[in-house]
Amino acid sequence: MSRTTTDPQRLGRATRSEQVEHTRARILATAERLFAEHGVNSVSNRQISEAAGQGNNTAVGYHFGTKADLVRAIIRRHAGPTERLSEELLRRYGDSDDLRDWVTCIVRPFTGHLAALDPPTWYARFAAQLLTEPRLRELASAEMHDAPALQTVYAGLNRCLPDLPPDVRTARAEMAHTLLVHLCAQRERILPADPAAAAEVWSATAAGLIDAIEGLFRAPVTPAP
Repeated sequence: MSRTTTDPQRLGRATRSEQVEHTRARILATAERLFAEHGVNSVSNRQISEAAGQGNNTAVGYHFGTKADLVRAIIRRHAGPTERLSEELLRRYGDSDDLRDWVTCIVRPFTGHLAALDPPTWYARFAAQLLTEPRLRELASAEMHDAPALQTVYAGLNRCLPDLPPDVRTARAEMAHTLLVHLCAQRERILPADPAAAAEVWSATAAGLIDAIEGLFRAPVTPAP
């Protein structure tokens, strides 16, 4: 008769791996909150380690490396769910020639992801902090540059704006992104604690943003002097 045995070393490695993942997740969540509240440049790795309950003040560096690496890890933590929401919308609107459908594909992945998080949330305010610092904005743009669904969305948007000069298109896309992030950051600050009420806030915010951003792209262009 055979008998199943448990390898103590294998069990120990599994437990250690779970502990590491738990620690990393706690550090990421703490860093996101502190960066959202105080700004990335105003928070040290030591402060994050202490707030995350780590006895070792070098825990952030040990698990993530530099502060830039930590910021990238936070972005990637949210990029996956946001990209999946973009993919779902593309399956619905991928063949559309309606500008509003493509604006929806810009807005709803961000608001939909925020709505899926348990309040209080910090990601919109974290993203807004990145916009205020050129180096961090470039870092975030580089992280999102290769997101296939996002690139497809902007290609579809551009197809709906053949008469809009490319430089104006680019400028208005930047305006749309800034409006999206900063308005969501404002809503996040006053978000109800009740998940159902929070979901209603995000739904209304998305609807208003889609109206405004569609109008932004359709606005007339003043000739340059």
